[in-house]
Amino acid sequence: MPKTPRHYLDYAASAPLRPEVLDAMLPWLCGPYGDGYGNANSLYREGKAARQALDEARLVLAQAIGATPPEVVFTSGGTESNNALIAGLSAAWRERGGHARQTGRVISSAIEHHAVLEPLKHLKRDGLKVELLRADRQGFVQPEALAAALAAAGAVAGTGALAAAGSGTGAAAWPGAGHSVALVSIMAANNEVGSLQDLSVLAALAHGQGAIFHSDAVQILGKLPFDVQQLNIDAASFSAHKLGGPKGVGAFYLRTGTPFSPQALGGGQEMGRRSGTQNVAGAVGFARALALSLAEQQAQAKRLSDLRDRLAGELLALDAGIELTVDPRAAGFTAETAAASQGVAQGTSQSATPSASPATARGANQAATPNTAPAAAQAPGHQPSYLPNLLSLLIAGHESESLIMALDKAGVAVSSGSACSTGSLDPSHVLTALGVPRRAAEGALRISLGYASTSADIDALVAALKQILRR
Repeated sequence: MPKTPRHYLDYAASAPLRPEVLDAMLPWLCGPYGDGYGNANSLYREGKAARQALDEARLVLAQAIGATPPEVVFTSGGTESNNALIAGLSAAWRERGGHARQTGRVISSAIEHHAVLEPLKHLKRDGLKVELLRADRQGFVQPEALAAALAAAGAVAGTGALAAAGSGTGAAAWPGAGHSVALVSIMAANNEVGSLQDLSVLAALAHGQGAIFHSDAVQILGKLPFDVQQLNIDAASFSAHKLGGPKGVGAFYLRTGTPFSPQALGGGQEMGRRSGTQNVAGAVGFARALALSLAEQQAQAKRLSDLRDRLAGELLALDAGIELTVDPRAAGFTAETAAASQGVAQGTSQSATPSASPATARGANQAATPNTAPAAAQAPGHQPSYLPNLLSLLIAGHESESLIMALDKAGVAVSSGSACSTGSLDPSHVLTALGVPRRAAEGALRISLGYASTSADIDALVAALKQILRR
């Protein structure tokens, strides 16, 4: 009996490992393929070879996001990166800012991934106040909402941020000194509806109140331009397996001079910010997947947005109680407008080839100096936009789990939202936060495309869903 052809449409959960990535990793996995199995912290030949490969991978990632290599720390994935940064930045605010016995605030959004929301719960149990901003019905966190939250929190001393930014004393120049808001964390691109947040404006608002700004950038890396300098953010989290890289490896960016209290303690690897023997093969695979994604970025963004829009039109034409959770077509798409929605100039800091100098855009010892200019001066006009590869549906009268199982039987793999919520009987917290009624949210499907997606995948999904909804 012939096997049913498979059509994988859940790239937001995990992308298949690219063959070129596996080829790049093999020399660092086992002896027969090379001598890269050594510990990157050892002094003999095998260790030095591993160290060189790790350094080269770090440089690729740094150049891709407009950072310097010392600002990039490898981790086990996006979840660890988010946990490490949220806990480490908040702890440093208390320890170095003299707030050990004071209650500070952390501001985030209600549509964040669980890898942000769960560590925020721990901060709350530790005495910090956590405020979650609502997004609008289209999935966007409005700058006015953050400005109001910051104003309500108030500043203990009005000159703390400016004084810290101008002191030039590196890590001692803690930007949160004298302020009650320790951290603002807003994701770059939502993993369920694909909305792209106005990070440059949000970061400027946070800096204006002396807060550190962090972004979960797991879904956007490689798909659209993302430059930490242009966005003026202090920290960001990344993961390899959303790009066709290996599972179990990620990274975080931490701006030079930003106080940080390490959460993984031990031998002091990764410049003391994340102890533990590094996953060299994983880092090499991450770098290779990112290099491939950057080389294809503009063409893939256009191709995938065209496939997504065609899919949306064909599904709506079925007239089977299907509606779009948000309509990414309404904003229109070009690589330029999507980049502009992030406040990033198209084509900058996106080189996948290491240059001769490890300091890609500024000196490696430059201290953190959050920009305190008015938000209007940072990004003149946000252009609402969405990821080019993601579509969220609401199907009336059906439950997500039943639809997913029926589609799987027909050879099509999709999800209802975050893969981390599998097994939950509750509707997506993201859809609930957007104001989607509970009954409608129970029939949600998320379709996400990737580098290997084709028109045949779209045809298979439409045909299968048409059959399922007729029953």
